[in-house]
Amino acid sequence: MAGIGSVNSSMGGAATGQPIDISGALQWNPASISSFDSKILNVDIGMFYASPVLSSTLPAGMLGPGTPEVTGVTTDDKGASPMPALAMVWGKPDSKITYGFSAFGVSGFGVDFAAETNLPVDGSGNPNPNWDPTQSNPITYPQTMNGFGHIKSNYMLMQIGFTVAYQFADKFSIGITPNFNYASLEIAPNPTTAPSQTKGYPEADAASTTGIGGQIGVFYDSGKGIKLGVSYKTKQTLGDLKFKNTYLDGSTAPDNQFDMDFPAILSFGAGYSNETIDLALDYRMVDYEHTDGFAKEGWEIAQEGVFTGYPTGAVQGFGWKNMTIISAGLQYKGIDKLPLRVGYTYSSNPIDEDLAFFSVSAPAVIKNAFQFGLTYKFNDYFNLNAVYHHGTSSGKTEGTLKNPIPTAFGGPWDASNNPLGTIPGTEVGYEMSTDLIMLGVSYTFHK
Repeated sequence: MAGIGSVNSSMGGAATGQPIDISGALQWNPASISSFDSKILNVDIGMFYASPVLSSTLPAGMLGPGTPEVTGVTTDDKGASPMPALAMVWGKPDSKITYGFSAFGVSGFGVDFAAETNLPVDGSGNPNPNWDPTQSNPITYPQTMNGFGHIKSNYMLMQIGFTVAYQFADKFSIGITPNFNYASLEIAPNPTTAPSQTKGYPEADAASTTGIGGQIGVFYDSGKGIKLGVSYKTKQTLGDLKFKNTYLDGSTAPDNQFDMDFPAILSFGAGYSNETIDLALDYRMVDYEHTDGFAKEGWEIAQEGVFTGYPTGAVQGFGWKNMTIISAGLQYKGIDKLPLRVGYTYSSNPIDEDLAFFSVSAPAVIKNAFQFGLTYKFNDYFNLNAVYHHGTSSGKTEGTLKNPIPTAFGGPWDASNNPLGTIPGTEVGYEMSTDLIMLGVSYTFHK
């Protein structure tokens, strides 16, 4: 997530060098909570809406001699997801030490693409006279027809942090946060395990795991409006997700496990404040290339048996590249009791087009996001915050369909020359937009 809570989200997520509120400060730079000299509580809840669209194409003749090109799109049926955020800071005007606590939903993805019903054959295997190849999505064909069928996923990562910041000089602070994480993933079909040659890929029950990590930051406040910050959040090391699998016919499939950590994040930020405005600008690098579950790419390779050296059909990783994020925000304080905020977030696409197929269950690529938010100050202690976010992938992430089975689509292929099982002439792609509506309250306790 680019931002945390109503206020930080409305600033585009920028907070490393500009602590507008405690939630953004705790998430992006633990040192910056030294700016707050009171006991403050933030509670936010939002509803997040995503609308991914999945498409795929088979060239003419792929389904048999004389068959036409097949292409179609499937829209998402997942619906809204709740986005909670809880933060608290304990500060005192005469103390160099400030404490903080946070419980944030920091990451997630999910899709629900229904299985295709517009098929070239009926349930008995006979040609379907009503089949429309121009409105038929091959990647959601049943597994018996080399598709995935119903594609569903739901991932979330909740992160709890305990922060200590120390103002070691008049203008400098340092802060550290140990993080404790809880993650859950439900996925169907489960591509992290090898399919049965007769029953296909199984579905997986929701699996959960826990893990730890940390964050360190430094914050500089010139006292004349200019502020700077830098922070490093380590890789969050999580235990393996242990899946209980069931084949589509209801029979039990072998269990499997998959290691998927949360990437390290390096953030730099700058800010400027005067009586009327607050400006914030952040640059972040998200290190997927050294993160388990994302660093490896393609299929697992069989180490023994008849197909030694060939892919098993189990996906060993997403193969994502590092992501660059630029966040910018402006707060206007010229209206009494009603600060207004606008934010913008740019994110690079971590998905290589040659590996687009492997992220069909996690297509959460938002290139451009725009935010608008405001606060109504009831008094010196109680604030009501709100934000609206709209994001878009600004184009389609697309590549080719893959199949690891050596005898699929007309005969064996050489795994050394085609390790990903690329099916020539095919296409798969996804694009999406997102919307978030979030409300929050901030309460400053009596000093």
